[in-house]
Amino acid sequence: HQAVATLALPAQLRRYLARLLPAERQAARALRPVLAQLAGVPMPAQWLYEAAARWDEELAAVQAVVEAATTSLHVVAEPGPGADAALRTGLLGLALEQLPVRAIVANRMVPQGSPDPWLAGLAAQQEKYAAQWAGAHGAGDAPVLPLGHLGRDPSGPDDLTRLTGAAGLVPPPSGDSRARGEWVVEDRLADDGVLVWVVPLPGARKQDLDLVRRGDELLLAAGPYRRIVPLPSALRRCTVSGAALADGVLRIRFAPDPDLWPRRG
Repeated sequence: HQAVATLALPAQLRRYLARLLPAERQAARALRPVLAQLAGVPMPAQWLYEAAARWDEELAAVQAVVEAATTSLHVVAEPGPGADAALRTGLLGLALEQLPVRAIVANRMVPQGSPDPWLAGLAAQQEKYAAQWAGAHGAGDAPVLPLGHLGRDPSGPDDLTRLTGAAGLVPPPSGDSRARGEWVVEDRLADDGVLVWVVPLPGARKQDLDLVRRGDELLLAAGPYRRIVPLPSALRRCTVSGAALADGVLRIRFAPDPDLWPRRG
């Protein structure tokens, strides 16, 4: 949960800065005392706007790295019943943030064929869950990469070199990137009189989801995760008329607002 929240943090902080200190509210130095007197409250100092602009620039650079097509995302989990639920929730959060998963790393896999009954049972359980993760929980076609147990905690460069030598764990220099998930707007005006915003949320369940329209933004909740997204321009002139979840895709229906929608003829 914390890892997904950290990846989403740059965009969230930029939105908070824009609301707290909108750039368009900056006033000329000569007008600031007059505006402060009219408003009855002190106007934010110019240095505060300058600091906010600098922070926004730095956060934008971090956000660009997170959302870049060349950024690879690996999800690491130790196969088992405890990690199974956490993996489903984490992948749902990544889908909400439109961050593609390149691979799932099945960590600390013990070798099969052990004569010890306890180790043999653990190996069988790990293999079972690793097999279930392939194509499940909304990971799409992301492969499951087994990473063997060293028999101890990794320590030093030699152990790290041995771990990174696992097939497929380190992406090739060419990138082999995965496209960022797109939320498209389907035009169903002619047939159903609505526009449909298609939001892929693989692995989501109806009880996990909630959404609230707030002005020109949509607050979408998926499990423990929350995201505020700006509405596409066409949907800003509509009202939310319903939503449905099917096959891991949330379809949000928007009906044109007669007072805002262009009239024909």
